[in-house]
Amino acid sequence: MSYESNAILDKLPRHLRQYIKPQKYEEYTAINQAVWRYVMRKNVDYLSQVAHTSYVDGLKKTGISIDHIPNMYGMNRILKDLGWAAVAVDGFIPPSAFMEFQAYNVLVIASDIRQLEHIEYTPAPDIIHEGAGHAPIIANPEYAEYLRRFGEIGSKAISSAKDFELYEAVRHLSIIKEALGTPKSDIDEAESHIAQLQQNMGEPSEMALIRNLHWWTVEYGLIGTVNNPKIYGAGLLSSIGESTWCLTDKVKKIPYSVEAAHISFDITQPQPQLFVTPDFAYLSQVLEEFANTMALRKGGLKGIQKLIDSKELGTIELSTGLQISGNFIEVIAHDSKPVYLQTQGETALSYREKELVGHGTLNHPDGFGTPIGRLKGINLAIEDMSPRDLKAYNIFEGEEVSLEFEGNITIKGKIITGTRNLQGKILLITFENCTVTHRGDTLFESKENLYNMAIGQEIVSAFNGPADLESFDLITHTVSSTTLKPEISSSGKKLEQYYEQIRHFREGKNTTISRNKVFGELRENYPEDWLLPVELYELAKTNGDTQFAQEILVHLEGIKQNDPKVGHLIDDGLRLVDKSLIL
Repeated sequence: MSYESNAILDKLPRHLRQYIKPQKYEEYTAINQAVWRYVMRKNVDYLSQVAHTSYVDGLKKTGISIDHIPNMYGMNRILKDLGWAAVAVDGFIPPSAFMEFQAYNVLVIASDIRQLEHIEYTPAPDIIHEGAGHAPIIANPEYAEYLRRFGEIGSKAISSAKDFELYEAVRHLSIIKEALGTPKSDIDEAESHIAQLQQNMGEPSEMALIRNLHWWTVEYGLIGTVNNPKIYGAGLLSSIGESTWCLTDKVKKIPYSVEAAHISFDITQPQPQLFVTPDFAYLSQVLEEFANTMALRKGGLKGIQKLIDSKELGTIELSTGLQISGNFIEVIAHDSKPVYLQTQGETALSYREKELVGHGTLNHPDGFGTPIGRLKGINLAIEDMSPRDLKAYNIFEGEEVSLEFEGNITIKGKIITGTRNLQGKILLITFENCTVTHRGDTLFESKENLYNMAIGQEIVSAFNGPADLESFDLITHTVSSTTLKPEISSSGKKLEQYYEQIRHFREGKNTTISRNKVFGELRENYPEDWLLPVELYELAKTNGDTQFAQEILVHLEGIKQNDPKVGHLIDDGLRLVDKSLIL
């Protein structure tokens, strides 16, 4: 096992555990720790004024340190009191898996951390975004339930084949953009590829629409009023650049509604507009409104057609409660209603998310086809027939029958048995010597194999994934690319040593280190590095070494002149030092 489990993680199904990886805390460098500390100090200082009150309260409740990257399995000891847990993963994982983790009250945390060069924002998921953005806000029980419910509904959303292609492209871009030394031409090519995919997605799938809702709430949500919003979205909480930008007049503020599902986003750019919810309860109201549009609740011909178009494993539920899980390839319709459906390959039949005995993939390895609907000329559906009704229509064991359904589906054969639920409602009728036809075309014929006809007047639900998670082997996770660990030069390793020495000095682990000597090395060999001089300035001011502090300020002014892009980062770091001394 690559992680330390607990009562919450023990409930995760096997197919989700395949995404979990060790955090490998020892691989975080002193520079990584300095990046975390800088972002967190700035966030707490700024966000305490502009974020929802749950954020700062949540930092305390979840035990997230300002000075140290969190060890998420230490975090778990605190999160369990909130009914949640956290696991480490490798960057982006498929959206349906991400949401399913949420449904189990598990935060997915990309354990890598952004490089110093991307300290303000990175398109790649990292521990600052996940740990400092998502984790604190779940201390609010109303929001935490929204997050869980979103995962529960979102994991049932039906994807399209193009969704996965876009996911892979975004994952690839996030990896190469965060990796040191990636040629600009490679990044431009990856961004162009994503833009091309986004322009040719066709009609958005359910997963695409619900991901939009996730983006405009969980990731980039504002709360309050349009004129005075507060931040609660993790993407904003973890971006020291965008958390400031988002509250300016340059970003349009729109009242949140279900229409946000149809507003797409660009992960590589600052957002031109954001949505404001009046409170957390309203988020759940809009989520349920959207769920009412999904095949999960509407079923019908459109629902099964979505599953066919997705080319992915999915489930339809009939009005009897019988669930058919597999890869759907065909539906025959009559009067805009499905009258026959067909899967290809391994198929399983379930009732209330539990596989029916004798109807797993071993019993249906080559697909499953069945008529649905009413018998022609009979107003009473089979599912509503009492034993006396069934006998009146010769639908009982041992009878040779010819059943003609609406839509010209005909089944001829000898009835062997029926399968009922605990309430006595019939779910399946099993035939031998069976032939199934549609307008003279044979859909099934066998004298040797038994034929199982599903009972159901209509499709009431269609959703992503199997009904019973144990019915299929879902341990199939492969990724085309993994996050790249930068190759550290000898010069880079030496710089890391200086960061570590100063960190140890500040924490009292080694107070014999010469800070002046370290500063001299920085000035001589690392003239572009700004973060460690800021940390040295903090120590100089704390120790009352005014002359040393002034030398550092002069050096930092030189860095600002040579690289104006980091000027505001330096100024913010210095301001935090001076403010902390006043307090």
